[in-house]
Amino acid sequence: MPWSEALTPVRMQRVAIIAPHTALREILVLIADAGCVEIDRIDGLGHGTRGAALRLRRLRSEPTGAALSAAVPDLAVLEREGHAELLAGEAQLEERADSAVVRGATAALAGWCPADQVPRLAERFVDVGGVLVPLETPRGVDPPTLLRATGAPGRSFTSLVTAYGTVPYRDVDPSWPAGIAYVVMFGVMFGDAGHGLLLLLAAALLYRRRPRCLASLHTMWPFVAGAGIASALAGVAYGEFFGPTGVLPVLWLDPVGQPQRLLVSAVAFGGLLLALAYTAGTVNRWREGGPSTALYATSGMAGSGLFLGLVLAAAGVYLHVDAIALLGAVIATCGLGLAAIGLFVASGGGFAGTVQTGVQLFDAVVRIGSNLVSFARLAAFGLTHAALGQIVWRGTTALAHRGPGALVGAVLLFVVGNAVAFALEALVAGVQALRLEFYELFSRVFQAQGRPFRPWHVPVRHTEVSP
Repeated sequence: MPWSEALTPVRMQRVAIIAPHTALREILVLIADAGCVEIDRIDGLGHGTRGAALRLRRLRSEPTGAALSAAVPDLAVLEREGHAELLAGEAQLEERADSAVVRGATAALAGWCPADQVPRLAERFVDVGGVLVPLETPRGVDPPTLLRATGAPGRSFTSLVTAYGTVPYRDVDPSWPAGIAYVVMFGVMFGDAGHGLLLLLAAALLYRRRPRCLASLHTMWPFVAGAGIASALAGVAYGEFFGPTGVLPVLWLDPVGQPQRLLVSAVAFGGLLLALAYTAGTVNRWREGGPSTALYATSGMAGSGLFLGLVLAAAGVYLHVDAIALLGAVIATCGLGLAAIGLFVASGGGFAGTVQTGVQLFDAVVRIGSNLVSFARLAAFGLTHAALGQIVWRGTTALAHRGPGALVGAVLLFVVGNAVAFALEALVAGVQALRLEFYELFSRVFQAQGRPFRPWHVPVRHTEVSP
């Protein structure tokens, strides 16, 4: 799959379903079985007041799910034999049937379907006398959003984005970049090769659904595996293997001995991620409202220019290079001016609009600085993890040097200390990486919420219910 498709939601097609009224149930059963069509619902047409819904209410047992019979069932038999799940399925089918527009002997429904599923579904409709007609997207209506989940890692990374909100249909799908950024940030804060290997072991157990009590977390194994790989690589760079045990040499820096270098590296990495977020935000603003929206938005070109200018100005001052500082000031001023125009127009103008624009510009500048500095937490928690490992290792070696009698205590301290550091730091790193993802990055990528694609799917049973 090309990256142009992997970074966009699934293309949706507006469709009309037309069939003889006598074949409407067969069409709906096909739709429920396919599970790839979201049918438009019309409220206020007696939903929940007809046959199956009333019989379902009279049953004492609650349905654990819903199912449909391929053949037309006898509702009285279903009620008498307690088939709550089949009654629940029939009740859902009745609700969809109520939304059909009937003209004479013809019934029609409208909805949404992934474009690549339309030909296959249209062929199935022909067998029962129905047709699936592609329609143009209504003006001013955004299709529902379905993110691509290609492979196990794709499903896990998609859940990271949907936990924040629904991506608007026109926006880019940042699932893969967001997932990679998350595990890298986690690894920087959880840099220990030994602890990373433990995470890889945990990922392998989740993949095999072991232990059974954690089988529900099976879909999280790619996240855990990615975090384990990132943590192990960071541990190799830090020279950490269950603490500064000397098993690995320091290849890049010692977090405890070189905290300033780690801090500068963390903020620089955060600046790179913010630049990517501004790029994605600019693309999204262009898709949502065209070039003018992208030009003046604080999460578009204007915000990108302001961010780039401030970074260049700060770098020029830090490096004592006046040309870079001056160039940064010019770019930041241009970005600030474009943002001011966009905010002033959006506020409605006048004195109140001027005041509102000033406050929002001040907030935009302050947010850039605070968000950039916020990535210093990558260094802070990476340093904390390394410091805990050092404390445990020093205590272990101190006990071991007291003689053979203290060796058991040294081993116990090493095991328990690493277990506590692993559990505590894994929780902290996971939460902090999620916080940086949502507040510093996603807040620039997204400005609106989309509507999730909710296809109707009910499993169909092809065995007859005994009369």
